[in-house]
Amino acid sequence: MTLAELRAIYLRFFSSEDRNHTIIPSAPLVPENDPSTLFTSSGMQPLIPYLLGQPHPQGKRVVDSQKSFRSQDIEEIGDNRHTTFFEMLGNWSLGDYFKQEQLSWIFSFLIDELKLDPSRIYVTVFAGNDDVARDEEAIAIWKTIFATKNIIVENATDDAEKLGMQGGRIFTYGEKKNWWSRSGVPSAMPAGEPGGPDSELFFDFDPKNDLKLHEQSPFAEQPCHVNCDCGRFMEIGNSVFMQFQKQEDGSFKELPQKNVDFGGGLERILAAVENKRDVFETDAFSSIIRAIEVFSKKTYEGEHKREFRIIADHVKASVMLASDGVVPSNKQQGYVMRRLIRRAVRYGLMMGIQGVFVANVAEAVIELYEDAYPSLKENEKHILDTLLFEEHKFQNTLTKGLRELEKYETLSGENAFYLYETYGFPFELTEEIARERGQQVDYGAFRKAYELHQEQSRTASKGMFKGGLADHSEVVTKYHTATHLLHAALREILGTHVQQQGSNITAERLRFDFSHPQTLTSKQIALVEEWINAKIEEALPVHHEIISKDQALTDGAIAFFTEKYGDEVSVYTIGHDPKNGWVSKELCGGPHVLNTKEIGKISLYKEESVGTGRRRVYIKMVS
Repeated sequence: MTLAELRAIYLRFFSSEDRNHTIIPSAPLVPENDPSTLFTSSGMQPLIPYLLGQPHPQGKRVVDSQKSFRSQDIEEIGDNRHTTFFEMLGNWSLGDYFKQEQLSWIFSFLIDELKLDPSRIYVTVFAGNDDVARDEEAIAIWKTIFATKNIIVENATDDAEKLGMQGGRIFTYGEKKNWWSRSGVPSAMPAGEPGGPDSELFFDFDPKNDLKLHEQSPFAEQPCHVNCDCGRFMEIGNSVFMQFQKQEDGSFKELPQKNVDFGGGLERILAAVENKRDVFETDAFSSIIRAIEVFSKKTYEGEHKREFRIIADHVKASVMLASDGVVPSNKQQGYVMRRLIRRAVRYGLMMGIQGVFVANVAEAVIELYEDAYPSLKENEKHILDTLLFEEHKFQNTLTKGLRELEKYETLSGENAFYLYETYGFPFELTEEIARERGQQVDYGAFRKAYELHQEQSRTASKGMFKGGLADHSEVVTKYHTATHLLHAALREILGTHVQQQGSNITAERLRFDFSHPQTLTSKQIALVEEWINAKIEEALPVHHEIISKDQALTDGAIAFFTEKYGDEVSVYTIGHDPKNGWVSKELCGGPHVLNTKEIGKISLYKEESVGTGRRRVYIKMVS
């Protein structure tokens, strides 16, 4: 089965007449106007406002395949299942169906549609704690579901980690495994915060006496359980039941609107369908792996399997980020992208690849995903040019590093880490150069310096990678409306070629990226600032409506990458006046002020380049 076929089967299953979900497009990898996180890391993230009660334009049942990126997984790439970029299959009930329908449907999808063996499916549920009882409802539903396939489950198994499998099918785990809220475990949730239990699905890649996958089972003597990391089991889906709200006294009360959020890794489910423990051997990566084999003149099944996986993952993720407007830089999303490209180059070098290759491998990524995400083909030249430029730049850095290395009479672990951090030299490369000089590098000292750097990086970025709901405070809401005015002003002063390329809002300032080939002159900056302040002073009304996408575009609403929007869209119009017209009309999820006068005076205080044909400006409110 191909990646595209599996994605289509899932969307068709939940959008069928008897399940009646509306298919919604994937949101961008870079969240719009959400300073709390660098990337969209799950299907739930763009939908949190609707899970918290805001009506969704497409109704109470929606389904999608969401592009997702998790930067915290970079160091884990190289095993059989972790990837930085992935697609999250998701279906949601926004105050409609609940546990019975969700668990029955997702089991039917896996077993009846995908033909997975039900005897290889295992599930986990919430074990309960002092505040919330064990999820007996989910346990009872699962017992009934398994019974339809002649799998009789007497009771859920507690303490699965201590007892091992012991023939169990339903396992209970505590709040760290089977509870969801934006704040984590129940005790960490503030009053008013919603949350609830979840139920995870696991696929067994090496069932007892099954020798189809391996001549001899590597897990035969291990007392493993579904949540261990031995590789036998892989989580392929999780149904979250947003069921409770924390009260002022610390107790939990059932929500009047109960929601369901399902997330299932597309690549992992495909691995289960193809009975391959290695996601890199599935259609999600096979064509990319073949491209790397061509340039490396080595095979995936050789001694460089880890390097193949890292390169394939990092190039794919870089392509997807570039398509969504990210360019390599030393800050935020751009820093992560630069790191991905340079790691791919380094591991290519370790495999003996000579010359540039990343952009060539990227072509295989674009071909794999262009039907699902047309913007990849539309932006192909920009994507490939971006990757090629960064690869050339890093090759030059490596050359400088070689010159630096020649300065050392002896190579210490600290020297090795300096070369790694400054010039991107992997330890193995430094070690090889040292060996040629008859020296040996202290790996322990290198590792100590590396781990200290990693801990400092984690501490510095804590909170930036956690994900979550965008800040809807009063000041951020004002800046959000100012974003629309800024966009309109730039198009008015510079020309309609200006297109928004991203924005970032904090309580202190608004940062806005846009397409434009030249540096803004001081006069242009002054004109933009004056235009915005004039519209603020005019006290223009801000009007919100939900209409069809076709009607919105016909009415002149601005929307870029229109494939990300559903048939019904949320439109905000500034200056909603049939007589005098409007100054801004954009597809946007909100929130916004009701009148531009609420924003107050602004100042455009900085302008800079963030790549070829792309500028960035900053504005802040002034008293």
